[in-house]
Amino acid sequence: MAETRGRPEHGASDQPLRHAAIGQISVTVHNLPAAVSFYRDVLGLEFLFAAPPSMAFFSVRGIRLMLSIPEKPEFDHPASILYFLVGSIQDVHAALMQKGVIFDQALHKVARLHDREIWMAFFRDPDRNLLALMSEQEPA
Repeated sequence: MAETRGRPEHGASDQPLRHAAIGQISVTVHNLPAAVSFYRDVLGLEFLFAAPPSMAFFSVRGIRLMLSIPEKPEFDHPASILYFLVGSIQDVHAALMQKGVIFDQALHKVARLHDREIWMAFFRDPDRNLLALMSEQEPA
């Protein structure tokens, strides 16, 4: 294998997913109608279609989000945290609170970089999967 600046050179076969995109993310749920209502009516995500009795699909800016009832015990676990990147986190936070969403902690700044601040707020869906609002803003 050829060396480039002290590192091995990698061909496409060494990095088969380098140019891949995320096509779908799955979130485990146990009550599909309640989950669909939350993601569609509370969060306002674009509902695509359902495949009853165990799956429903949404679009999050082109990434498909699948809500699914686990087929086997090994699939029955909490989801990864979904971070929804929003423009005005204060406005989205307030709108979700008006819809009854309870946040795990107050909206807070997690980092201040030289040109922006990163803000987050964490909440849960009806199955207790952890979700987050995330925003990058100019410093106040």
